[in-house]
Amino acid sequence: MTALQFLWFILIGVLFAGFFFLDGFDYGVGMATKTLAQNDAERTQLIRTIGPVWDGNEVWLITAGGAMFASFPYWYASLFSGYYLILLIILLGLIIRGVSFEFRHHAEGAKKRTWDWTLAIGSFIVPFFFGILFISMVQGMPIDANGNMHAGFFDYINVFSVVGGVALTLLVYLHGLNYIALKTEGAIRDRAKNYAQFLYWVLYVGLVVFALLLIFQTDFLRVHPISTLAILVVIVLLTVLAHVSVFKGKEINSFIYSGLTLVALVALLFSGLFPHLMISSISAKYNLVISTASSTPYTLKIMTIATFCLLPFVLAYTIWAYYIFRRRIKMPTITEGE
Repeated sequence: MTALQFLWFILIGVLFAGFFFLDGFDYGVGMATKTLAQNDAERTQLIRTIGPVWDGNEVWLITAGGAMFASFPYWYASLFSGYYLILLIILLGLIIRGVSFEFRHHAEGAKKRTWDWTLAIGSFIVPFFFGILFISMVQGMPIDANGNMHAGFFDYINVFSVVGGVALTLLVYLHGLNYIALKTEGAIRDRAKNYAQFLYWVLYVGLVVFALLLIFQTDFLRVHPISTLAILVVIVLLTVLAHVSVFKGKEINSFIYSGLTLVALVALLFSGLFPHLMISSISAKYNLVISTASSTPYTLKIMTIATFCLLPFVLAYTIWAYYIFRRRIKMPTITEGE
């Protein structure tokens, strides 16, 4: 394995971590439009908190997929062909969620409620099926010598993958609640804090179940015992810190800690996979490994130069966008005609 191969494995992990940190609270806010908001005015207030940034946050996912295609084409081919139906469901979730923002803005009455539901449903679908995808991938899938996946329903949908999907959805929802508490004023802000205070107790149980399944359903603890245990401890610690911050009313801290919990989860999965990219449940000799699944050294070199030239501008623009829209969102005034 070369240094560039290792670098791009890390960079893809960073892109997915950035996606879940930034776009994660978007999905949490989308779920909250039907689970937290109690009227149209509050739903509008929630949507305005993410209106200027949600589409920019999804660029991290597109970039992660593009980077995977360019740097590890064999990984991309096996993953996207083997998980075609799962990724199609995720894509449908992204589509109905994306169009709901614009269509809701122009809709009235029952039609507006329809787009409220599409926003919420799409926001549930994406993190849940990403959890299904990543957990089943680290658990091992039936991949043959040619890198083709021949999976059945229960290879994708099983106890561990469903627990992973539910856990990721809950983490994203809590991240969204922390963002709502940080970005809103009024009754919905207090309600978000109350929901978060309760749901963190549920999350503790989920983390215990997830950790036990991870230990018994994967080889993470056998192959990478120190990093696996260390990151699990970090995840629990970050969860406790976020919970305590919610109780103390330190909204920026709870938001940062919940986001870092998602980052730590991505780090756990990528560190457990290393040096593999995908695990074959048929035979270990069919595992996709970093050293043989990457692009040529020249391709990786060009990609590295381009990335480090463009990355400062992307980060600067992202920081600037969040700075410009840093103010809290108040409850909109609804006139009698509206």
